Amino acid sequence: MSALEIGCKAPDFTAETTQGTLSLSELLAASSRGVVVYFYPKASTPGCTKEACDFRDSLQGAGYSVIGVSADSMAALERFTEKQSLTFPLASDPDHEILEAYGAWGEKKNYGRTYVGIIRSTVVVNPDGTVALAQYNVKATGHVARLRKALGID
Repeated sequence: MSALEIGCKAPDFTAETTQGTLSLSELLAASSRGVVVYFYPKASTPGCTKEACDFRDSLQGAGYSVIGVSADSMAALERFTEKQSLTFPLASDPDHEILEAYGAWGEKKNYGRTYVGIIRSTVVVNPDGTVALAQYNVKATGHVARLRKALGID
């Protein structure tokens, strides 16, 4: 599937996470402003660690639920969560179903090499289940600060 557009209905999903099995609809019900669904390539790598810690430190108390999604195993996600004291769930999507539904799985280029993988992306879902913001190919460093501005938090 291609990138999601603002205003379209966000695909619902249910996934095994570091906080048990969760669905998008459950996360929406638990938040006042919506859900930030972010997609990252690999737990415990420098960029993904920076991004996860920024989400932990900068979006707490802003009224949004946060969930991170990668293709990592649950064991890797649990180690990452514990080591970084993450307060939001991380979902394991080894079959790429959520990644593909959100347009975060596709062709990438890195150091002149083209391959298929996880596209670092963030989708903000409104309380009514529509897409408020969809950003693809984001850089880990500074991303959460730019997201806070885009959402009017700062």
